[in-house]
Amino acid sequence: MTDLHADAVNVLERWSAPDSGQEKLRAEYLDHLAAHPDGMWKPCKAGHLTASALIVDPSRERVLLTLHAKIRMWLQTGGHCEPEDGSLGQAALRESAEESGIEGLRLLRPEPVRLDRHLTPCAWHLDVEYAVLAPPGAVEAISEESLDLRWFGYEEVGEIADDSVQRLLAATRALL
Repeated sequence: MTDLHADAVNVLERWSAPDSGQEKLRAEYLDHLAAHPDGMWKPCKAGHLTASALIVDPSRERVLLTLHAKIRMWLQTGGHCEPEDGSLGQAALRESAEESGIEGLRLLRPEPVRLDRHLTPCAWHLDVEYAVLAPPGAVEAISEESLDLRWFGYEEVGEIADDSVQRLLAATRALL
């Protein structure tokens, strides 16, 4: 078991799920990690944990979404954990910085905002979702993983993003 695997177990054991659906996912993620010592990594074909984050600019009531190059949907930033990630929160921050080009991002809080499990071309993603705050004057830069990167007002997200992004935004706004 790696340090990141242990961190993920610790994060999920301590996280207080906001409802019964999230509690069920939390238990399923913990069962997955118990059954799969490699459950943090992309080669685990039974599924693997991923870390994502919604980049928020609360002062301007907007979020930064990426038009994912492979999936061709507007999503929060995020992706696969890497061996150098010290924690799930650090993985979410790293992914957000890589995909947005924004320096100085910081976690809204150290705990996840919510969980979301979805099937991707590589395997099931057991996504641990965070929220990160953009610094004042943040300037984004499109990465090779994105077709586009754009700020959307809170109310615009429902017009362009799927239900999972809308649920993440609602949960994030409740914390703000």
